Amino acid sequence: MKPASINAHARQVLQAVQGSVASHSAAADLAITRSWRRCLDQYQLDPASRRAPDVLEQARLREHRAPLEHIISVAHWQMNSLHQQLGRDGHVVLLTDARGVAIDSVFNEAERGEFQRSGLWLGSVWSEEHEGTNGVGTCLVERQHVTIRRDEHFRGQHVGLTCSASPIFDASGELLAVLNLSSVREESSLEQRFKAMALTNLSARLIESCFFLGHDPQRYLLRFHPDAGFVGLLGEGLLSFDESARICSVNAAALDLLGLSREQMVGQSLTMLLETPMEQLLNQASAQAHVCWPMRLIDGRLFYGQLREPIRSAPLTLAPVPPIKDERVCLEDPRLQRGFARALRVLERDVPVFLQGETGTGKEAFAAALHRASSRAGQPFVAINCAAIPETLIESELFGYRGGSFTGARKDGMVGKLEQAHGGILFLDEIGDMPLAVQTRLLRVLEERQVVPLGSATPRPLDVRLISASHQNLQACVADGRLREDLFYRVGGFAVELPPLRERSDKGRLLDLLLREEAAGANVRLEAGVRQHLLAQPWPGNVRQLRTCLRTLVALAVDGRVTLEDVQELLPVSHDQAVDDPLGVSERQTLLSLIEAEHWHVARVARRLGISRNTLYRKLRQHGINRPG
Repeated sequence: MKPASINAHARQVLQAVQGSVASHSAAADLAITRSWRRCLDQYQLDPASRRAPDVLEQARLREHRAPLEHIISVAHWQMNSLHQQLGRDGHVVLLTDARGVAIDSVFNEAERGEFQRSGLWLGSVWSEEHEGTNGVGTCLVERQHVTIRRDEHFRGQHVGLTCSASPIFDASGELLAVLNLSSVREESSLEQRFKAMALTNLSARLIESCFFLGHDPQRYLLRFHPDAGFVGLLGEGLLSFDESARICSVNAAALDLLGLSREQMVGQSLTMLLETPMEQLLNQASAQAHVCWPMRLIDGRLFYGQLREPIRSAPLTLAPVPPIKDERVCLEDPRLQRGFARALRVLERDVPVFLQGETGTGKEAFAAALHRASSRAGQPFVAINCAAIPETLIESELFGYRGGSFTGARKDGMVGKLEQAHGGILFLDEIGDMPLAVQTRLLRVLEERQVVPLGSATPRPLDVRLISASHQNLQACVADGRLREDLFYRVGGFAVELPPLRERSDKGRLLDLLLREEAAGANVRLEAGVRQHLLAQPWPGNVRQLRTCLRTLVALAVDGRVTLEDVQELLPVSHDQAVDDPLGVSERQTLLSLIEAEHWHVARVARRLGISRNTLYRKLRQHGINRPG
């Protein structure tokens, strides 16, 4: 921002605090004026100062992150979802601690420089004391959602930003973190601003609820609402209590539903609240509560609840995860290493793992590596692609069937994928494409731990650990009605984001591994410039595209030599095209190479890419690739 504009903004701030600003000004908002007064009187900040925001060095940032690793792991997937719902470009999502230090962030990598110039990056300090009126800092003071638009910021340095921030409270009502959405774009429409505000607040509440549900597994957890259909949804009341029925924690929704304060509830006996006898209540407890039952309060009001019993096993001491030694997969990127180690730990505790990543990022290879590293390595690993099986067959594929159950069924029946995975690990890829009717049955199987084949009335016990994956935003699928919300919460126990190939720091090692596999023992050499050319590609199809490209180059190699000319023929990119749309150009060239190599046999190309024919046809239309007449 130009110095003259910063000085003009500083004058506006001073006029507002002195009470002489016009009523139509943004500064006429009394909450903003109060914040500005704090900045002048308490913090003695200069609104005309052009200094950049403070950013902590890595060692101090780790000190701020370490106590909140539990909330970072819960929040990160939701932050990605919020970023995607708002269109990615021009927005950055920050998670800060209670001192205003940014401990996690989600943004479009291409916009990193723009966000860093605005101070929106890891380690930046956004407390009101440091940066004046801003989304994070003012939210920390007000302890409620705030939106700070452009010239409502105290410092002229920040008037190019619009920030929407919501507090995240822990189970004791203490402010734990702040979720902040900032935009560096010009003023958006009123509708877009309301959408950003609503989604930020909703995301914060979802993070808060997920944190509450997992914060104290050694206590009873009561979920309740006056409407049975709302138990398990965002507006439900949550309450934990111990063996003596002493209330240990409640969420804000529970306080609102009951009309009581935290002080009136925490530490008190649950018997002072409920008319329903405790013995009857405790009889409803189960490890996987999914049935709602009525309970009546002392004042006569009727609620519906579910009760999760405590985990009674002895405390688990987690040994350090050894280095990943798996020659079939490359996981040297630090993000992949950390995600793999944490996913393995929770999988060993029977927590479902969800893998999120673009198409072709290697989700099935990651899941298979988890299986090989787990205590179930000697048991089955069963993978099923929910998008690749026709809708009419997916139910029988998953659950199996008795002989003669339907026309065309095998005489002796078929064991479904779920039963095949008994004792091992089931991997459901592209779970967002599963038909709704099948989702309902799958949820029941996961909750009850038993499966009933089609045409049978006899349930069979089922012991599987679940890994699921999708390239889609599952929350958007829930919002669109394509995915059941209860299934979303059931499969999304621990989420791991697999980075796209273009962002991985171990691309070179991965290239060597894939080339060795595709060469199958043959002596294949890359001539000068080939390796650099391959590593410089954006790879919109990710690992799958790289593997297909290397397989083609190995086939084209003469005397085991892969030349730069071979690569440039396979991946030609003009300068103008590369600048405008490098990802699209690379994807188009790969599609052209494959479709010509397979003589326009669409089914074969779809199989090689691991996508459905409908998806392939859509991509061909998108890139204007038509079959020659």
